[in-house]
Amino acid sequence: MAVTTQESTEYANTYTTTPAVKNPPSDVHGRLRIAFFTHDQSGAGDATSSVAVAKLPPGKVRLIGKLSQAYVNWTTAAATLDCGWDAYNDFDGAAVAADVDGLDNGVSVETAGSFNFGSALAATGYTKSFESRDGVDIRVSSTDTAIVAGDDLVGYLIYVVD
Repeated sequence: MAVTTQESTEYANTYTTTPAVKNPPSDVHGRLRIAFFTHDQSGAGDATSSVAVAKLPPGKVRLIGKLSQAYVNWTTAAATLDCGWDAYNDFDGAAVAADVDGLDNGVSVETAGSFNFGSALAATGYTKSFESRDGVDIRVSSTDTAIVAGDDLVGYLIYVVD
């Protein structure tokens, strides 16, 4: 082995690549935004019922999972949830498929409590970059149990955009 000195892609883009490559604001010098949501289940919902919690704006947006959080009080025993996104169109108008568990898959919520989003995004630093023409709907769904009338879902998504 040998000692190495390397650079991140974003660092190299700005400081060592000739000509310099401009990093998008969603990666460097962007602004944090918040999308707050509350949901009180109206009537019972069967397993795989879902809630659209927020719509990320059009453009290049980076969702910061570990900063995003939800309080879940779904009262059915052994309840789990998935979190992902609905289908959307990219910058060129091409369809991007929905991914119901692209952010979180099978999070145990059988007791009331909070969780951070993005457990399925470890390989990307718990972030997800979206490039959309019309925005992206973020959706939470019940994996395998019903959602009872009055169950609560309250939280916020933190994302970077400029």
